[in-house]
Amino acid sequence: MNRAKIKTFLTVLIGLNLAFIWGNSALPGKQSGEMSGTIVAVLAGIFPIFQGEAGHFLLRKLAHFSEFACLGFLTVARKAVGGEKIRPEMPGFGLFSACIDETIQLYVPARASSLIDVWIDTAGFFTGSILFVMGHNIYRAITGRKTGTGGL
Repeated sequence: MNRAKIKTFLTVLIGLNLAFIWGNSALPGKQSGEMSGTIVAVLAGIFPIFQGEAGHFLLRKLAHFSEFACLGFLTVARKAVGGEKIRPEMPGFGLFSACIDETIQLYVPARASSLIDVWIDTAGFFTGSILFVMGHNIYRAITGRKTGTGGL
């Protein structure tokens, strides 16, 4: 696959990731709670930390963090394929996406916006970008390719 196709593919994945994030935010509170409750019930059977209301809270915060970590990873990967310098992405795009996410929830029945979630989302985005950079540098070190110059 050539670079242009990979970059297009990553762009589509970024769009799908955002659609997933914002689609979940658009779910009414009852439907979102039922979905989380089902997942918490499964996880509580494996990991005791997910039992009770604390488990529900933990799952929601982990979901925020991981969705945005994926977004950060994909964003930096797309830059790498485009030949741009590889470095952890500054959280601007992640912060902007998180603000949209929480703004959506302002207009959905039985949902609320949370500044804490914006910070969790932004931290997840930055962490995902750091993970890509670390993995990319390890790959370059193993294969003997020059690191830090951009591109894949």
